[in-house]
Amino acid sequence: MSTNRARRIQKEIADIKQDSLSQIIIDIAGADDDISHLRGQFKGPPDTPYEGGVFSVDIRMPPEYPFRPPIMKFDTKIWHPNVSSQTGAICLDTLSSQWSPVLTIKSALISLQSLLSTPEPKDPQDAEVASMLLKNPAEFEHVARDWSVKYAGAPKRERGEGSGGATAETIKQKAAMQKQNEEKAKLAAYHGYNKDLIDRFVAMGFDVEGVVAAFEYVGIDKMGGEDYELEEAYMGDITARLFNEA
Repeated sequence: MSTNRARRIQKEIADIKQDSLSQIIIDIAGADDDISHLRGQFKGPPDTPYEGGVFSVDIRMPPEYPFRPPIMKFDTKIWHPNVSSQTGAICLDTLSSQWSPVLTIKSALISLQSLLSTPEPKDPQDAEVASMLLKNPAEFEHVARDWSVKYAGAPKRERGEGSGGATAETIKQKAAMQKQNEEKAKLAAYHGYNKDLIDRFVAMGFDVEGVVAAFEYVGIDKMGGEDYELEEAYMGDITARLFNEA
């Protein structure tokens, strides 16, 4: 495992363990210290059939991480249109076409948690579940709740009690909120620097975290988040810092 990749994964694991607010849990999956195989856990979001359950996710870190996304699947059986009810395979843009090196293991797990609030039955991983959600939302919620009780340890409740179903408008609103949160998470990684300014160095093959750290080490002005051309001397200092840290 490359030094940069290992250092980043270890830092992400440490960040998750230090963050008590997100209630995301991460552990090494195997008996040894192989950080390329992890297990994440999060709670089912409120006002959903998954509320009160704890969901476990198997995480495999590819050799190309962070330039390729983690390979994730649910270990906990779940009734959801974007997760295979048989294998736990996941259909989520964040873990495929919309992945960016700016994202992290934690942000990916938070996106999965948000997915439980915002099912996308028209882009399913499990056609049977998607069909039930579209044709009979009440029955979908009943089965999803039963599975949450059986497999994720959610408290049992009477049919008809609780979230009241996932209406199209509610799903649309939550999807918009999820997208906004993902965009905020991406921008937070830039520490107030202009995205285009940082991305000029990212395009050279460096990760966002490393570029931002180099900017801060050299003392580059954030200029209120505005884009501007760096002086040649600063360009050299930043590049030298990046290569020294590689």
